[in-house]
Amino acid sequence: MAKASGHGESNLVIFAALAANLGIAVAKFIGAGLSGSSAMLTEGFHSVVDSLNQVLLLYGQHRGKKLPDARHPFGYGRELYFWSFVVAILIFAVGAGVSVFEGYLHILEPEPLASPTLNYIILGVAFVLEGSSWFLAAREFAAGKGKASWWEAVTRSKDPANFIVLFEDSAALAGLIVAGAGVWASHHFNDPRLDGVASIAIGLILGVVAMLLAREAKGLLIGESADPDIVRGVRATLEGYKDITSVNHVRTIHTAPDRIFVAISADFRDSLCMGDAELLIESIEAELKRDEPRLSSIYIRPEKLENASALLSRTAAPDMH
Repeated sequence: MAKASGHGESNLVIFAALAANLGIAVAKFIGAGLSGSSAMLTEGFHSVVDSLNQVLLLYGQHRGKKLPDARHPFGYGRELYFWSFVVAILIFAVGAGVSVFEGYLHILEPEPLASPTLNYIILGVAFVLEGSSWFLAAREFAAGKGKASWWEAVTRSKDPANFIVLFEDSAALAGLIVAGAGVWASHHFNDPRLDGVASIAIGLILGVVAMLLAREAKGLLIGESADPDIVRGVRATLEGYKDITSVNHVRTIHTAPDRIFVAISADFRDSLCMGDAELLIESIEAELKRDEPRLSSIYIRPEKLENASALLSRTAAPDMH
């Protein structure tokens, strides 16, 4: 089975992105104030939103580490999923919304631009800083995705902090290119409205990224099953016991990026007495947790194959109409 990855590298990526975005935001706002560029102002708001997003991800990771209690017996791990969804909403509502609105206003009431040199310098520095943050995020994500494609790795990932920073940095780099193109086009064609068009384009990029992130965060918040390799590993372990005649089903759900609840229905040998069955279940749980430490809660139900099949058919029946 696959092993869990730690949060140390993930935190490093988030802190690196936070530091880069705070510095870039200040520089962009200074550039926007001196040059009057709408696209540059939009990029400044974009960096502020990204900085807030990183703070929320760090807060979600902190809250998710709280130990289980009577009110939340499976822990607080899903807080990270909740704050990841909030991040997606902020990117859409604040990042994309402000960008489109600023661009619209700039098209209606264009302002002559000052020398673009300062903007180009700030955009160049921002691109280097954002590129460094993107490189760290991409390197960590590539190390954990194995042989899966990038998109497959995103859809299967249970740690949203990894791919959110990667998506944010990718959108930031694209936005910087669009902002630079907007500044150049405004001066080249002597039409300051083109800078507003670039601002709207940046907003559309952020909107698309926000919807993709919201889709993934929603799935994690509702509850996603563990990686198929983990499920197959659990089933293979159970099938290796001679006292288990059939594994009826293995159902899993992530309660945190590194914690999995698994419910197992298995048909035990009829001649097995209650005491021996209890010892067998304890042995199975110990082996499963040894092979896959992320299995934080294991529930094993002895159940005859025909009973489990009948229950499954009754449960699935309403979905067939």
